[in-house]
Order: sequence, then structure tokens, then C-alpha cells
Amino acid sequence: MKKQFITLLISTTFLTSAFSQKVIQRDPIIENMVMEVNNDSLKSHILKLVSFGTRSTLSTTTDPKRGIGAARNWVLSRFQEFAKQSEGRMTAKIDSWTLKPDGKRIDTDIEMGNVIATLKGTDPNDDRIFLVSGHIDSRVSNVMNRTADAPGANDDGSGTAAVIELARVMAKAKFPATVIFLVVSGEEQGLLGADHFASQAFEEKWNIEGILNNDIMGSNNSNETNIIDNTRVRIFSEGLPFFDLDKKAVSIRNFGQENDGKARTLARYAKEVGERYVDNLEVVMVYRNDRFLRGGDHTPFVQKGFPAVRITEMNENYEHQHQDLRTEKGIKFGDVPEAMDFEYLRKNTAMNLATLSNLAKAPATVQNLTIDTKSLTNSTTLFWQAPKTGKVKGYYVLMRETYQPFWQKKIFTTKNGIVLPYSKDHYFFAVQAVSEDGNESLPVLPKVGM
Repeated sequence: MKKQFITLLISTTFLTSAFSQKVIQRDPIIENMVMEVNNDSLKSHILKLVSFGTRSTLSTTTDPKRGIGAARNWVLSRFQEFAKQSEGRMTAKIDSWTLKPDGKRIDTDIEMGNVIATLKGTDPNDDRIFLVSGHIDSRVSNVMNRTADAPGANDDGSGTAAVIELARVMAKAKFPATVIFLVVSGEEQGLLGADHFASQAFEEKWNIEGILNNDIMGSNNSNETNIIDNTRVRIFSEGLPFFDLDKKAVSIRNFGQENDGKARTLARYAKEVGERYVDNLEVVMVYRNDRFLRGGDHTPFVQKGFPAVRITEMNENYEHQHQDLRTEKGIKFGDVPEAMDFEYLRKNTAMNLATLSNLAKAPATVQNLTIDTKSLTNSTTLFWQAPKTGKVKGYYVLMRETYQPFWQKKIFTTKNGIVLPYSKDHYFFAVQAVSEDGNESLPVLPKVGM
């Protein structure tokens, strides 16, 4: 037995080293799509959105050239045009409903609408959904001002343009899982469109495994410093799960998994995969659901138990957010395209594409991952079952010391279990299913097996 265990230790060490290069290899299909993301294309989307004058949620929905109604119709037309390249897999629509006055930021009956493009997965047995979103509505200093010009170039023309560009590039691709491109309304009035969509998904029990919400992601500087930074982007994620925390608290405490909720796991994944495919970009994880005094469209999803994160530029310029168009003391205020960096927006959009594509190409997550705790040992035994869907080449066993923020080792195996010469007391472990093309599923952390 002693000789066998030593052999395992040597074999495991070898696997860690041998597969380290495979971890950083790029899938050529994803790499080619990343290269298709174009800053001129993104700029054209932004300029068109700005041309509608205002996209306030309270603005007109009947004018063919001005207001949020015209803007939504234009986004729908773009989705429908892209769908022609999808061989019937992509469909697009506006999901409309009416809101009554709420005594807050809705003062009259409002026609709402989310623009949705759905790229259906090619595997009929795969019910997974991955979603990318941005909000189309804009505002000025007074959130109830429905008539003033509100360009909304960066907030959130940037996120909307990213979603449009992703749909353009990805429409031709084939993924086992379904990808939804979502442009919501009503963010500035209280996350209304996102809440409407998240509520429907929750009630209908959609299997949404990841949501990337993009909001304010195209400017490279703040109004308080002269530092220009287009090499970093923030990703916000909650730690402890908001949904059903009371039911999960004991398990979280016993495992020490306060930093491994679904949203944070997704954020780690986006960092690893995004940096793999996009050069000169660091994805900076922020261990908060969102910024102080602000909110985003990922939150209604988080509150219903879906893994959702917010992607936002590194340094926000508040002179170009929620501002009337004006000049004071030589400072130009307003959310205008001239204040944006379209190469930076390209990189951030490409990071979204890499993450979405890798997720949608990967198999489903492993099932019933268990860590054996029936005896006192200085080793770790893990065993699991194959995912419900997807062709599997093998599995990555991930590990990191308990105080480390990111996974430190990836060990490849073709088996459905492994014995590791590392103490289960000292490390966190997880397992990913790996496709034949090398695309990894989201990591799953183990349950205790007695």
C-alpha cells in the first residue's frame, strides 16, 4: 500500500505539471470570435443609441426617431439581422408590459420592454442558459426628466453596445447550451426590466447558470485623477448567497465556504478565462455585490438565487454619469461618446465573449461531488458522477489553500474520482468537467460524504 500511495503522489505531481500548459491554451474557435469583436463596430452601436436623443424609461415610445421606443425597435432590428446568420438558432423579440405609477420613479402608465435575442443550444437535452445583459435606458440629473437630451453613451450605451456586438459575433456559432442576449429597460427607475425578466425566469424555473451584467464599461479615467487605465476592469460578486442564506448557513460555516458562492465562483471563472483570451487586460475581482450608493441589473437575479455578476470599468468618471449636458467652470458634463475609450470597450466586450463561449461550449457541471471525511487522514479523496449533458474528455480537480483567493492548481484526470496527497483540512477543492475541445464547466465544490 505504501508503494502504491507514493506512485499516486508522483503521478499527481506530474499531472499538475503536464497539464499546466493545457490550461492556458486557447480554443481556436473562441479565439477567432474574440478577434471579430471590433471597436469601430462598438462605436457605431454607441453613436446610433445616442442619436435617439433620450432613452429615458419615461420618454416617448411612439416617436420613430426619438425616445426609448425607437431605440428598442432599433436593437430588435439588429438582433433580427444577426439572426439571419444563425441557421434558425437565434430568435429575437421585445417582451412588453405596462407599469402603473409607483409613487417613486414612475409617475404615469409606462410601456416597458426588454429586447431579447435567444441563441438556442444545439443539444436538445441541455437546458443550461447563460445570459449577458446591459440596460438601454439613460437619464440626466433629474431622473424624472423625460424630455432633455440624455445621450447615455457609457451609462449604459456601453453595456448595450457590448450585448449587440456579442450577438453579432456569436450568432453564427454553435453551442450545446443556450445563450441569451438581454437589453433591459428601467434600470435607472429601479432595476425594473431586470426584475421583470428575473421573476419570469424564477417562476418558470429556468436553468440559468451564469449572468454577466455589463454597466458602465467604456471609459478609461476618473474625474478625480489624471490617470488613464484601460488595462483593468472590475467584476463585482456577492460572497454569501443572498438567496436562502438561512438554509445554507450551517453548511457554509462547516466547510468554510464564505467566499465560494455561485456568483463569486462565476467571477473567478470570468477572470481566468477572460485573461486567457484578451491580451493586456486584468479582470479585478471586487468582493462586493455592487458599489456604494449604486445598484445594477444583476441584483434582481442574485436575489432569486441565480449566479450573477456586474462588470464595470475600473475608474468611473462621475462628470459623465447622470448629468445634464452643460459646461461649468470649463468642465463639460454629460454622458457623451467623446468621453469613451472604444479600444477599452472592445477588450471588455471580448472578455465577456470568451467567458460566455467557454461556458456554453463546456459540458454541464459534474454531479454529486463528494469529499470523503469518514476517517482521519492527511490525504483527500474526491468522487463524483459525470455531468448530465456534454461529451467529456476528462476533469480538472482544482485546489487552493483556504486563504487564497484563486485556484492554485489544476489536476487533470479521466476518472470519476481521485486520491490526493494533500490534506482536506488545508485546502478547498472543486471539480470541472472538460470538453473534448478543452472548455471547462463552472467549478463545483464538494459535499461531505460519510
